[in-house]
Amino acid sequence: MTPASHPSGPAPALAPGQVLDGFRLEERLHQGGMANLWRVSRIEGADDGFELLMKVPRIKGGEDPATIVGFEVEQMLMPQLSGPHVPRYVARGDWTRQAYIVMERIPGDTLRPRLDDAPLDPDELADIGARVATALAALHRQHVVHLDVKPSNIMFRPDGSAVLVDFGLSRHEQLPDLLEEEFTLPMGTGPYMSPEQVQFVRNDPRSDLFALGVMLYHLATGERPFGQPTSVRGLRRRLYVEPVPPRAIRPDCPKWLQEVILHCLEVRPDKRYQSAAQLALDLREPQGIALTARAEKLQTSGAVRRLKQWFFALGAEPEPAVPPGEQLARSPIIMAAVDADNASPELLGLLRETARRIVQTEPGARLACVAIMKTNRIGIDELTDKHGQSVHVKQLIALRHWARPISKSLALEDGRLTFHVLEAPDAADALIDFARRNGVDHIVMGARGASALRRYLGSVSSQVVAQADCTVTVVRERGAD
Repeated sequence: MTPASHPSGPAPALAPGQVLDGFRLEERLHQGGMANLWRVSRIEGADDGFELLMKVPRIKGGEDPATIVGFEVEQMLMPQLSGPHVPRYVARGDWTRQAYIVMERIPGDTLRPRLDDAPLDPDELADIGARVATALAALHRQHVVHLDVKPSNIMFRPDGSAVLVDFGLSRHEQLPDLLEEEFTLPMGTGPYMSPEQVQFVRNDPRSDLFALGVMLYHLATGERPFGQPTSVRGLRRRLYVEPVPPRAIRPDCPKWLQEVILHCLEVRPDKRYQSAAQLALDLREPQGIALTARAEKLQTSGAVRRLKQWFFALGAEPEPAVPPGEQLARSPIIMAAVDADNASPELLGLLRETARRIVQTEPGARLACVAIMKTNRIGIDELTDKHGQSVHVKQLIALRHWARPISKSLALEDGRLTFHVLEAPDAADALIDFARRNGVDHIVMGARGASALRRYLGSVSSQVVAQADCTVTVVRERGAD
């Protein structure tokens, strides 16, 4: 299929009884702002031995691009996960027809409703915390940091073991971090984000322990330790403003529980629990906890100490992250800049073949396919086409079609071939910035024939060649001036 044969309109609305790639939609279980959840069944084939859930992104045009990228992250990451603490992965759908993920359906509700029951009994809270920490330990052993630990992303199996869900913000040590590559704002849920996440560090497993500490604090006191910030400035307050000690809010909170909670909420990762397994052990065996000054605190630090912490946070650089597993040796990153809407089929073919040859000569190379969705510097952007289809998703589909022959010929697995749609008013600036931020080693891009106007104003390719910090290969059509 060529880009010109893409479906011109949005995907039809899903309905009970509809069959999608061999899965029958039985019942819509949840309609959220970013995705719908459906109970589904197979129409033929072997029984999976468990109930199935289909997660479908809500794409109407005008949505936050991070929603689309986050769903791609989840599609890429879930097949890599295993064990009782994550839903079992079954299948995924391509964006060209209908993006989805089919996974094991975990019965019951999330932990979110228990916030309404706070404060919980300390023993029950310790039991919940230990089970979640155990799940995090298993996840970290698989080289993954969740980065969005909160009650609504935690469920429990009938045997009581915790299950972590929603990996749209997660970071896999051995896979590309699409969110970090495409966005320059902190990613996470405001009340639960760790200080290092606010400072753009996304590969430290101790970030998940901070989030678990926030959750324990809320369940122990009925209040959030850092409120519900809605701005980066508000998020940065946790770098220098201490939370009110739990015992100052709930005098009946045991000292050992305050010790555990404040230990999780330390600003510096090296002062927190160093592993989820250590945290789980303390929560299971609180009698063995060594109490420190944290356990005795009944008020926050004074104004002088807070001022010192503020000055420290003002110019503080995040500490080098400790990855969840051994880092893979760095491989070269090849970036293909693809203008599927405007380039001729011949130029797109030449660009594809050039990119394929470069990747073929570098066995460990990563190919990042990039398209630019032009936005207005002033005025309202058109986020959907005349058929009502999301322009962002159309660009994503076009990139996938362009790269499909490369993927087939080189058998590139997940992580070695990724797709990025950047929204920017200036294509050259966006490509140069993406290459710089992500350490691209080689840019491959096309250039159309010359004209007097293009020579006078300067083309996108000439700007990239002049300003990029890496090798740039420009491909031209045969016979172009």
